Amino acid sequence: MEIIFEGGKVITALHHGHAIRTDQPLDNGGTDSAPAPFDLFMASIGTCAGIYVKSFCDNRKIPTDGIKLIQTSQFNKETGLPVNIKIDIQVPPSFPEKYIDSLIHVAELCKVKKSIANPPVFEITSTVI
Repeated sequence: MEIIFEGGKVITALHHGHAIRTDQPLDNGGTDSAPAPFDLFMASIGTCAGIYVKSFCDNRKIPTDGIKLIQTSQFNKETGLPVNIKIDIQVPPSFPEKYIDSLIHVAELCKVKKSIANPPVFEITSTVI
């Protein structure tokens, strides 16, 4: 993954042919033209759980119309870091009740969630090019 600066507060990650663009909100000197990096991080949790839920339903030919995940977070007021992240999988009345527990289980398998629960070691270096 290559991270490049595109002017102002726009920082872009180039990865597997995709450009993942970030910016800062207006009150932090950006133009709010893209999500902030932390917002993408938080979104990656919900979207990761979402792909597990979607795959579970697809494999069982359960329609996903009307299914949505609602993610809420509580933050430490001093550090600004999340201390509680809740994902509520909302399903329509037609969703088979026998699969509710399994749906929760597959959402728990999210790789992003597992990475937070078992954090990697970070190593930051600098190279003159």
